[in-house]
This record gives sequence, C-alpha cells and structure tokens, in this order.
Amino acid sequence: MARENITFKCSVCGEENYIGTRNKRKHTEKMEIKKYCPVCRKKTVHKEKK
Repeated sequence: MARENITFKCSVCGEENYIGTRNKRKHTEKMEIKKYCPVCRKKTVHKEKK
C-alpha cells in the first residue's frame, strides 16, 4: 500500500493536533502545513511527526 497515515505536530507547543495521509512513493520528504492550533490559539506550522 502506497498511502501512509501521518500525525502532524505543532512546531510551537508540540501538541499533536491533526492526522492526515500521504503517498510515500511520490512525497518522500516530510510534510509541513500551516494549520490552526487550539492550544496556541493561532495558525502555526505543523510538521510531520517521526
């Protein structure tokens, strides 16, 4: 199976807020998205957790 479940972690507070999927064959590098963090109460960069 090519798709992989990943967890996104806030780069500011470290809270794990979002779950997503990615195709690990096409996107080999770690994903980075800007999403709302309810702990920080603002939009922050969320990085893929190892």
